[in-house]
Amino acid sequence: MAAPIVHAQLAWLAHPQELAERAMCLSSDLWRLQLHTLNRSMGLPSADPITPHEDDKRFVDPIWTESPTWDLVKEWYLAFTRHTQDMLYDTPALSSKERRRAAFWWRQGLNAMAPTNFLLTNPVAMRKAIDTRGDSLRRGYQIFLDDMRAGHVRMTDPKDFEVGENLATTPGAVIFRNRLLEIIHYSPTQPRVHAEPVVIVTPWINKFYVLDLVPRKSMIRFLLDQGLDVFITSWKNPDASMRDVGFDDYLLDGVDTIVRVAREFTGAEKVHAVGYCIGGTALTMYMAWANRRYGEAAMPIVDWTLLATLVDFHKPGDIEVFIDESSINYLCDKMKRTGYLDGGDMASSFRLLRSNSLIWNYVVNGWLYGEMPAPFDVLYWNMDTTRMPYTMHAWYLRELYLHNRLIQQNALEVAGESIDLSSIRQPLYAVSAEDDHIAPWRQTFAVNNHVVGNKRFVLSSSGHIFGIVNPVVEPPKRSYWVADAQRSDTVDTWQRRAQEQSGSWWVDWMQWLKPRAGAEVEARPMDNERFPALSPAPGTYVMES
Repeated sequence: MAAPIVHAQLAWLAHPQELAERAMCLSSDLWRLQLHTLNRSMGLPSADPITPHEDDKRFVDPIWTESPTWDLVKEWYLAFTRHTQDMLYDTPALSSKERRRAAFWWRQGLNAMAPTNFLLTNPVAMRKAIDTRGDSLRRGYQIFLDDMRAGHVRMTDPKDFEVGENLATTPGAVIFRNRLLEIIHYSPTQPRVHAEPVVIVTPWINKFYVLDLVPRKSMIRFLLDQGLDVFITSWKNPDASMRDVGFDDYLLDGVDTIVRVAREFTGAEKVHAVGYCIGGTALTMYMAWANRRYGEAAMPIVDWTLLATLVDFHKPGDIEVFIDESSINYLCDKMKRTGYLDGGDMASSFRLLRSNSLIWNYVVNGWLYGEMPAPFDVLYWNMDTTRMPYTMHAWYLRELYLHNRLIQQNALEVAGESIDLSSIRQPLYAVSAEDDHIAPWRQTFAVNNHVVGNKRFVLSSSGHIFGIVNPVVEPPKRSYWVADAQRSDTVDTWQRRAQEQSGSWWVDWMQWLKPRAGAEVEARPMDNERFPALSPAPGTYVMES
C-alpha cells in the first residue's frame, strides 16, 4: 500500500517544473470554486463547477445541491479528490501500473473520508434521525453491532436465504465425490435430451450456485429446459489439511474427472464443456493438456464455452493493484502459515475494487440510516466465500498473474504435459461482459488470438455476474454484441463486425450449441446403478463454511 504512494510523491518532488504547472492548473480551478462559494454564500445562483460522476450515488439527495452549506461541503470534497486522483494518474517518470496502484490506494482513503460516511457531515442521516426521533440511529447501531459480530459489512441479511431452500433448488443428485469436488447431475425437465452432455466447470472462488440462484435466474434450469443433460462441479471448501493440493490436482481430480464421469454416465464419447471465470481458465489449460495427452482424435471435449475468462493476464483489470512480487510474497507467506487463503481476504480485496458501492454504501445505509439491506441473492452468494489451498493458489498467482505464462508456448507444465494454447482446435464460444472489472473484456478477447479453430465471441452488457447470469426476460433488460472471431482479430476489428442484439445471449448460445449436441434420446435419470445418488443436490460440499 505504501510503496506506490511514496513512489508517486518522490516522482513529483523530482520534477518541480511539472509540479509547478500542476499547481497552476489547481489554482485556476480553485478560483472558480472560490467564486462558486462566494455566490452560494450570498444566495446567488451558481452552477456546480464539479459534478459527481453518473455512477456516484453518494450525493443524489437534493439537499446536496439545494442547501448552500452542504453544496459547498460536496464541492470542496469533490475538488480535492478529483485533483488528487488526476495528479496521481499524471505522475511523471512512473509506470502506468505504478500510477494506477498509487491512485487506487489514495482513492481508498479519499472514499473513506467522504462527508457522507459520517453522521455530523451527512445531512440525510441527521434528517432521518430527527424524523424518526432517533430510531434510525438505534437501528443503525444494532446493524453496526451485527456487522462487527459477522466480521464484515453485510450486503444482505443472511437470514433471507438458505442454500437448498430458496437458492440452488434445481432437482438433481451428487453422483460422484472425491476429496476435491462433488459432481452434480441434474434431473431432466424434458422427456428427451440431446445425447451429448454439457459439463460445467465452475470457479472455486465462491460456490457453484451462482449459476443456480433463484429459479428465474438459473442458467442450470434454462439448459435443462432446452433439452440438455447437465453435469456441474461443486468444489470442496479447502482447509489446512489441503495445503499441499496443487493445480495438477484440480485438473486431474477435478476437470478431467467430471469429463470422465459424464461420459461414463451417459455413454457419450464426447462432451460439451463450459468454464466460468477461474473455472474457464482451468478448462482452457485442460483443453491444451487433453489435446496433448489424448490427441485430437480421442479428445473427449468436442467444443467449449468460456464465460468471463482470462487466459492472457497482461492487464487483468483492477485486481492488478494487488499483483506485484512483494504483494504475492506477503500473501504466500500468510498462506504458508495457515495452509490456505481465507475467503474473507479474497472477498475484501474484490470489495475494495468498488469500495463506494460495495462497502461505504452499506455503511451509510445501514449504520447511519438504520436501513437493513434488501434481500439480494447475488450478494448473499458473494458473501458465501471459500478458501484457497496454499500450494494451488500460490502457483496460480505466480505463474499466471505475475508471469503470464499461460500464453507462452510450452512455458507451463501441468500434470505432466506442456501447455500450448495453439494446440486447441475445438470450436469455441466465448462470452465477456462489457463492465467486467474482474475479467476485462478487452483482455478476455485475447483467447481468440491464441487458440485455433472456429470461434464465436459475445460481448454482453453489464458486469462479471449479471453479464453472465442473464436470463431471457420480456421485455429484454440487456443486450449483447456478437460475431465470429478470427485469430488475427483485435478487439476493434471484431467490434466493427459485431452486431448488437437485444435480450440475452443465452438464445444465441443455444442456437450455436444445440445443433452440435447430438441427436435427441430418451432422458436419463439423475442417477443410475453405476453412479448412485450420494446425496440430493446441491450436495454437501456447498454447505461447508
